[in-house]
Amino acid sequence: MKWKPGKRSGDIEDRRSQGGGFSGGGMPIPMGKMGGGGIVTLIVVAIVYFLFISGGGGGGGFNVPNPTNSFPQVPQSGNGSNSVPGSPDEDKEVQFVDFVQADAQDFWTQQFQAAGKSYQRARLVLFRNQVQSGCGVASSATGPFYCPLDQKVYIDLGFFNELNRRFKAPGDFAQAYVIAHELGHHVQQELGIEQKVRQESQSNPGDANALSVRLELQADCLAGVWARSTYDRGILENGDLQEGLTAAAAVGDDRIQQQAQGRIDPESFTHGTSAQRDHWLQTGFDSGKLEACDTFSGDI
Repeated sequence: MKWKPGKRSGDIEDRRSQGGGFSGGGMPIPMGKMGGGGIVTLIVVAIVYFLFISGGGGGGGFNVPNPTNSFPQVPQSGNGSNSVPGSPDEDKEVQFVDFVQADAQDFWTQQFQAAGKSYQRARLVLFRNQVQSGCGVASSATGPFYCPLDQKVYIDLGFFNELNRRFKAPGDFAQAYVIAHELGHHVQQELGIEQKVRQESQSNPGDANALSVRLELQADCLAGVWARSTYDRGILENGDLQEGLTAAAAVGDDRIQQQAQGRIDPESFTHGTSAQRDHWLQTGFDSGKLEACDTFSGDI
């Protein structure tokens, strides 16, 4: 990706020095332009989900207030990071995370404004080893996650080394995809989609996994929509999109389960297969439009 360090956005909450302490935190972003959309896009998507997912009471469903991770848990080896804390390499990683989150959130702010809506920026928390979120305590093994209760994204930078080394998904755009996916969950929160899905999964626990898969695939698609805007603005370089697609496929439920337990259990999928995650990221990129991210209608 074509990017350069700049003034820090102020949207990052850095808790790395706490090394597993228990406090709260988060982070937000800025970004550019995407084709299509506007008020029709947001209304169409909102209507589709509000009609499909009618809320209700009951128990079970999503792991809220437990952290809901977008990238399935995989046992890590070592601390997952090659960067020395406070080193120039790690400082550059922080600057890159800040650039991506700021660019993506600027993008979504513009899209919401075009639709006559306000977008409340998320915060992004950097941590090491363990963190206290509004959804509960999470460890680095949880992977990057978004907590809808405090509207913050949580990332241990060591995950990016795991993405490269264990998942075989190197590259800066692979990392950007992870960040954009988590911010996609915040967009869902802003549109009321996450809340409706949570209500439905609580009312019908037997549908919770299937709903979770559709929610995760939509976040992949939203990451692709943002990615298209970076392409249109000349930020993407040759091979960047493929890095993102490789990362999306690498964290499919089927691949993670095969690696972690040597077998695949489709009924326990919560994030989608490698093929599905690749497909929906590509769909968002090809369309560049929010309304293309309807993962709740028909087959996925």
